[in-house]
Amino acid sequence: MERRDFIRKASGTAIGAAMVGGCSSQSSGTASADRPRVRWRLASSFPRSLDTIFGASEVLAKRVEELTDGKFSIRVYPAGEIVPGLQVLDGVQQANVDMGHSASYYYIGKNPALVFDTAVPFGLTARQQAAWMNAGGLELMREIFADFNIINFPGGNTGTQMGGWFRKPVNSLEELKGLKMRIPGLGGKVMSRLGVTVQVLAGGDIYPALERGAIDATEWVGPYDDQKLGFHKVAKNYYYPGWWEPGPQLSFYVNKTAYEALPAGYQAALATASAEASANMMAEYDAKNPIALQELLAEGVQLQRYPDEILDAAQKETQALMAEKAAKDPSYKKVFDHWDAFRKQSNQWFGTCEQAYSDFAFGDSIR
Repeated sequence: MERRDFIRKASGTAIGAAMVGGCSSQSSGTASADRPRVRWRLASSFPRSLDTIFGASEVLAKRVEELTDGKFSIRVYPAGEIVPGLQVLDGVQQANVDMGHSASYYYIGKNPALVFDTAVPFGLTARQQAAWMNAGGLELMREIFADFNIINFPGGNTGTQMGGWFRKPVNSLEELKGLKMRIPGLGGKVMSRLGVTVQVLAGGDIYPALERGAIDATEWVGPYDDQKLGFHKVAKNYYYPGWWEPGPQLSFYVNKTAYEALPAGYQAALATASAEASANMMAEYDAKNPIALQELLAEGVQLQRYPDEILDAAQKETQALMAEKAAKDPSYKKVFDHWDAFRKQSNQWFGTCEQAYSDFAFGDSIR
């Protein structure tokens, strides 16, 4: 990849204006050639109130500015302020913003293989997802994102999520049928096959829909975020585990034209900052979720485990959906084959040591 300095000329015909086409990328004419001033905008899919998931972008922006002595700054915007929460990929692709922070499974209608960038039902945990990225997954996903003129960086993980909030208990497959639920990605497609009426809503839109009865159930992340969004005020049945998101990864999207125009040092700063933001998000959730869960239980929330009947049926439908897509879509199959081979090998290792420890140490924790 050819790397060149990012210099914007007053005529507006230089790379920052002409090639990025409407992004807020700027360079100061007084800055030295090797250390230009760059001003970017980053659109998040998440509301500012969710300080951990939205905060990943702020961590990245702060570190980039520090690593470049203040020459490269990124202003972070919450969902809806510049770009709607579920259109962040489009905003970056179209160069309306230079960067975005989102969950790639929101965009599986554009390319089904994008689901592997976030999470697959009954798939990889957070640690396994990070390992797969290091073992070739990142390169495969960048091939997919190249079609959107985007280069992607891992942007955090929530860990295994909770299984959602329901107004009424769900004790069987039959009781799922006809429910209206907010759930995105492949998990939504699986729920649809189980008879659920699926909706995809941005984070800030979920509570109003649940409150007025437009949906009967919703999932989001876990206790810390869910408590902030107030779902427990409307629905008291809190299910686990979130089988559709065992280790969902968020991603930073960077407009590829804008990225290639950056000096090499600024590109390195982005990579370093994204790695820090990614690690920080997982640690933040692991620290905050236990406290939030206890607070929710104290407020009368009923913790419920999905019946095996539902888990078994959901796993069966997941496998069927993935096999169907792999048989029809060569680009999907390329990613799936690599991911599936890694999953089987990784599960053997984690099942040998990690699972044995977890079963013993955590077995009585929720009784």
